[in-house]
Amino acid sequence: MDPSRDSILQGAVSLGYNPHVEELRTTEYPQLKDITYLDHAGTTLYATSLIHAFSSDLCSNIYGNPHSPSPSSQQTTKRIDDIRLRVLRLFNADPEEFDVVFCANATAGMKLVLEAFTAQPEGFRYRYHIDAHTSLVGIRELAKEATCYTSDAEVELWLRSPCEDDGVGLFGWPAQSNFTGRRLPQDWAGRVRKAQSGWYSLLDAAALVTTSLLNLRDSETAPDFTVLSFYKMFGFPDLGALIVRRASAGILKTRGYFGGGTVDAVVGCGGSFNARKEDSPHSHLEDGTSAFHSILALDAAITTHERLYGDYGTISRHAFSLVAIMYDLLSNLRHGNGRKLCQIYSSSDYKSPLTQGPIIAFNMQRADGTWVGYAEVEKLASVKNIHLRTGGLCNPGGIEQHVGLAAWEIEQNYLSGHRCWDDQDVMRGKPTGAIRISLGAMSTVNDLLVFLRFLEEFYVDHTTPTPAVARQPSASAALTVENLTIYPIKSCGGYSIPASQPWELRPHGLAWDREWCLVHLGTGAAIDQKRYPRMALIRPSVDLKTGMLHITIHNHTAPSSSPQLSIPLSCTPEELHTLHPSPSRVCGDKITALTYSAQHIVDFFTAAVGVPCTLARFPATSGQRHFKPHLGGAAKAEAGGEAPIGLSNESPILLVHRASVDALNAAILCTGGKAARADVFRANIVVRGGAGAYAEDRWAHVKVGGEFFEVLGACRRCHMVCVDQETAVKNEEPYVTLAKSRRVGGRVVFGVHMKHLAVEGKAGGVGLVRVGEAVKVWEGGE
Repeated sequence: MDPSRDSILQGAVSLGYNPHVEELRTTEYPQLKDITYLDHAGTTLYATSLIHAFSSDLCSNIYGNPHSPSPSSQQTTKRIDDIRLRVLRLFNADPEEFDVVFCANATAGMKLVLEAFTAQPEGFRYRYHIDAHTSLVGIRELAKEATCYTSDAEVELWLRSPCEDDGVGLFGWPAQSNFTGRRLPQDWAGRVRKAQSGWYSLLDAAALVTTSLLNLRDSETAPDFTVLSFYKMFGFPDLGALIVRRASAGILKTRGYFGGGTVDAVVGCGGSFNARKEDSPHSHLEDGTSAFHSILALDAAITTHERLYGDYGTISRHAFSLVAIMYDLLSNLRHGNGRKLCQIYSSSDYKSPLTQGPIIAFNMQRADGTWVGYAEVEKLASVKNIHLRTGGLCNPGGIEQHVGLAAWEIEQNYLSGHRCWDDQDVMRGKPTGAIRISLGAMSTVNDLLVFLRFLEEFYVDHTTPTPAVARQPSASAALTVENLTIYPIKSCGGYSIPASQPWELRPHGLAWDREWCLVHLGTGAAIDQKRYPRMALIRPSVDLKTGMLHITIHNHTAPSSSPQLSIPLSCTPEELHTLHPSPSRVCGDKITALTYSAQHIVDFFTAAVGVPCTLARFPATSGQRHFKPHLGGAAKAEAGGEAPIGLSNESPILLVHRASVDALNAAILCTGGKAARADVFRANIVVRGGAGAYAEDRWAHVKVGGEFFEVLGACRRCHMVCVDQETAVKNEEPYVTLAKSRRVGGRVVFGVHMKHLAVEGKAGGVGLVRVGEAVKVWEGGE
């Protein structure tokens, strides 16, 4: 399959593609240089001229807090009133029939409505559609009764059923599914109002308005409450709105809470008197000082969008032309044996923008029918500068209805450790989420081509199936330890153990390996090179004579109060007393870390990484973490128990074979890529000689000197291997070549995990290893 750009462009233009957008990309969206952005349903992108216009406005005017009679405050109030009117006109809403309540986002708008409904003396009933976003689903938790309609037909049946006259009810549904892009009927609002007395309608328009206009011209058929987020429309500002049908606004006055600016009079003590503002819904719903700078930015956003793209009809046709073609292209991708690559989740045929928005959700199957894990797809896409969305997509109904996970399976996956966005993307033979691409006003044909080529290069199998792991026969030469390395601070540089120095083995791995980490001062979570590549330049070294961990900055150029930091290795009660226990999270595991609060330590690492952070310790004796369950089988667990680990990702020890590194580099150089140093794989033990490349895939046990190790399984790889450990510069290799040649069971793998096997008679199972020692291996079954 090799569609040309010209043929795709011709087809797109016939469907409404706007070629002018390609000219805008260079001047208005320079941030898109060398990037393929396919997550417009998450947020679309802001234009450069929008930011300049907003900045110019702020630099030319004084805008005060609107809750004041001062000139600057009144200027703000006037502008907000004008912008409120402009928003209503954008959606063809008559200001006499509708009002706009500015809020943080669509979810915040839903919560404003929910606060009023939970204030009803008898509670309220809730009905919602299965296509609902998670935020819309969450309303059910505060309803006295909740029902999920699993199809449009069920909604239609309810609308034709006898009127429910038992109190107040709320019906919520999305104008467009954020999972599949299917556009749902909007006339349900008026029909609910006529058919069900006491029921109100709540429309989530956030996904729809990214590329299509919401039309509220007819107040009789319009929703009572509509929520949306402007960043999905314009990229900026981060602002949302609740559009209220004035005839339905009375119920919102029952909301109990009031904030600053929403009352005309209030008693602080000596009573509970308060007089709410009643001029309009926004006057008593916009609690506290509004996000007035964001509201001002909205004016510039609307102006810029109209200038660049014209009306929303043009945007809608443009985006639909692209998604219709992308749907056809993905549908036609096939492996050499004829099996389709993509399973697209949709009940639409992508033939009309009236029923389908610019979203495609899908998963992929290999030629043998097994699923490609979406987490691996996202990792490789990131390396290729393709931005997309994977996981549950904040749409539980989509996962159940389209991916095919039953409610009990979702619960079981959670109890088995799966969390949204983690790497457990296929469990019990089923995907746990999906891949989503979404297009916007500034998307182009080139975006489609880049993504199509990406799938063809890495996921379409054009040949006869071959074994996933390349194996070569063992050689007769002896294996030896080429290098021993520890990484005292997780995700920072390694310390190469001197050849003359025997190194202690402990239950969690090599002594002092990954006993420290850096934690973000704001979140408390451990940080890593994937997000902060400068961590590679932090170089710890262990001085056993002085009992200190010395830390320097490789190629140090940034100003710092101290070019070197020294931390005691000891973990005595006196040392622990100076550290602060605090909760943290490492690789999804909750731990209690001991953080260093001394200012010189905080300053050192903050300057080194460029983000507020400090050092934290996770003593190897804590016993809080063990090797991951996907490593090793039940027999191994029964034989040796779960191996404890410190702050390593998955296992106590990682081994890499030099022959495998050389073979990988040979493949990289054949494509003109940059060869990888062995240190990017962050192995504790590098062996050389003996068996050929990837022979370690077959090893079951390894003996180093006099110490025995059990091989737990292959090491899953992410794009952190693309960070050059000398320069901290990212490259797409070696991950790209690994993804093509070393994908096993849907995972990109390189190297093997091991644990030390304790020998009776040695206290605590402690052993010693050193560089140059002989290595012997046993394959499975030997």
